[in-house]
Amino acid sequence: MRTVRNVILGIIVVAFGLLLLYVLPRHDVARITGTEIIRMDFSSLNRPFYAQSDSASAELATRDVRLINTVKKRTMLLGFIQRDSERVFVYRNEDTGWIWPPYFKFDSSDLQAEALANVSAAGNEQWVVITRYGWRNRFFTIYPNMIAIKPVEGPNVTVIPWFNIFFFVALFAALLFLRAFWIQFRERAIDPKLEDTRDAWDKVDAYADEKRGRLSRWWRSWTGKT
Repeated sequence: MRTVRNVILGIIVVAFGLLLLYVLPRHDVARITGTEIIRMDFSSLNRPFYAQSDSASAELATRDVRLINTVKKRTMLLGFIQRDSERVFVYRNEDTGWIWPPYFKFDSSDLQAEALANVSAAGNEQWVVITRYGWRNRFFTIYPNMIAIKPVEGPNVTVIPWFNIFFFVALFAALLFLRAFWIQFRERAIDPKLEDTRDAWDKVDAYADEKRGRLSRWWRSWTGKT
């Protein structure tokens, strides 16, 4: 029973961690090389990873998706450490509207124009910090969604993920609060009930021992056996 509980708890923790890894904002240092619009037919595998069409537009089974092509700095440890090498990376640019995840993004058209204004020319590279969420998966054709663009002077800029820091501090505080609440609830409500149950079981067990003792004495009185 303990093994099953630990397996279920482990699955829940891993699923929650993957959800946070997908939803929480991340920051990439990159240079934009171009933009394009492609027509996509969504499948049941990749549809959950796309937000929606522009706000006030009809949601169709197939629609145009804005893409922004970049060359980004490689990173380690979820973007906290930058490496000297680079890689090509493609983002999508979609409204999230009022749905999940709660970024309340309604300006994908403006962001596309901002991306065009920051396209790097040969010999005149313009670096930007891109805020995004989501994953890039080439097999299922999944792109992370770009949220914001901020021009910077060069590729060696340090970006501190303040939102993620505050989020995890608040999450840790909430877990401590829930743990303290559960301990108090168990001490006040559950443990007394369990103690009453154990006392009742001890009384039943003592009563059963008494009956067995009487039956044993009666049997010895008839048979003469000890």
